Amino acid sequence: MLQGGFTLRAVAIGVGLFIAMMLFLEIGRRLGLRQFRKRGSEARVGVGVVDASVYSLFALLVGFSFSGAAERFNERRLYIADEVNVAGTGWRRIDLLPAERQPVVREGFRNFADALIRWYSQVPRSKEPIHQPASLTSAQDDLWSRAVNACLSSGGEPARMLLLPALTDLFGVVEKERMARRIHPPLVIFAMLGIAALATALFAGYGLAVGAKRNWIYMIGISATVAIAVYVIIELEYPRLGLFRVDAMDQTLVELRATME
Repeated sequence: MLQGGFTLRAVAIGVGLFIAMMLFLEIGRRLGLRQFRKRGSEARVGVGVVDASVYSLFALLVGFSFSGAAERFNERRLYIADEVNVAGTGWRRIDLLPAERQPVVREGFRNFADALIRWYSQVPRSKEPIHQPASLTSAQDDLWSRAVNACLSSGGEPARMLLLPALTDLFGVVEKERMARRIHPPLVIFAMLGIAALATALFAGYGLAVGAKRNWIYMIGISATVAIAVYVIIELEYPRLGLFRVDAMDQTLVELRATME
């Protein structure tokens, strides 16, 4: 299953970064010990200034990446909330149609809602579920055709002014949610994040070269913290593929569908 495969890849990236940081911490520590033996206390001249610059850059990249991922995750949830609100409005505006025209449009509306829920709940078969399935497109076209025919019939003028715009808004917000899945930071941001993490580990290891014994708590702690942060960022960037999902908001669509009887 792709969801499990994506999670395993995200975990693998986190574990790989953890191991790499531990390695660079050790390399930095050994370099620091070697320089200290050669130059004594002079080996640490200016280390604090360089460390502060590298640490600041790394903190900026982590904060930027995490904040952006969390913002995009929340934005996708808001799109689903908009879908529910607009769908509820459109469903109620069907009441404006003549009574004999309403059942056909309501059936098309239910079919569209069912297709949308199936799309959100299915396990993706591609890297990123960004392509609208043919079943949803067909249901959307069918609903629009039914609504237009009903609105063009005798007595459909009130619905024409209110129902059709609501359906247009609904289709539009579904498209926005789909397109939002394509919005991610450029790969160069993730590359810079990885490089900065390793540089931070290297300089931190150099700074730890004050004794023969390794500070395992510090080394494991910083590596694990950074690895977990990167893993969470990746999960937030792809909320329909990993463990951090928007299923709670999808459930609101299911609840709305239950009222369409």
